[in-house]
Amino acid sequence: MWSDGRVRDITENITEDETEDDFQHGHLAADGEPITGEDFSDVVFAGQRWRERRFVACRFNDADLRELVTDRCEFTECDFSGADLGESRHRGTALRACAFERTTLVRVELRGCSLLGSRFTDCRMRPCTIVDCDLSLVSLGGIDLRNTELAGLRMREANLVSADLRGSGLRGSDLSGARLSGARLEKADLREAVLEPGSLLSARITGARVDLPTAIGFARAHGLLVEAD
Repeated sequence: MWSDGRVRDITENITEDETEDDFQHGHLAADGEPITGEDFSDVVFAGQRWRERRFVACRFNDADLRELVTDRCEFTECDFSGADLGESRHRGTALRACAFERTTLVRVELRGCSLLGSRFTDCRMRPCTIVDCDLSLVSLGGIDLRNTELAGLRMREANLVSADLRGSGLRGSDLSGARLSGARLEKADLREAVLEPGSLLSARITGARVDLPTAIGFARAHGLLVEAD
């Protein structure tokens, strides 16, 4: 369903006004070809609504993107370092191989989005809403996502090294191949999650909730022989 990085078409709860596009920036306002290599650093886009816009290798450094609403937009290899995306909402939008460093993402809402291969460094992300999204190959090393609901997300081969996921909901998430070294998973819900039980050996998991197959796999990874009687 997500193997080629495509995004889901999720448009529920979007009003007619929110699907209208009001992107304005000089001569770039017209629809059509992707906007490539433009520098939008320090530009104020707060409160705008963008629909089906495509950006390639653009810079949004320190841009004001608060309360931005995007609908089925595409951002490829764009740089959002230092940008403020607080309280922005994104539906069916792709943010592929993008860089987020010291980016503010407080109360951001992502629904049906693809963040394939994007990198998050020293970002503020709590609280946030992430629903039905593809976070495969995403780097979230060291990011604070305590008590965040991440159930059912696709997080294949994600970098979660030293991420703080205490109390987070990861039930049913696909964590196959994810790097969990040093991750804090105390009291996290890992029931029905797809993961290699051995990957939990280097994580902190006191009080984490797991299902029976994961518990058995974890015991075997510790060298225990699990027998029925």
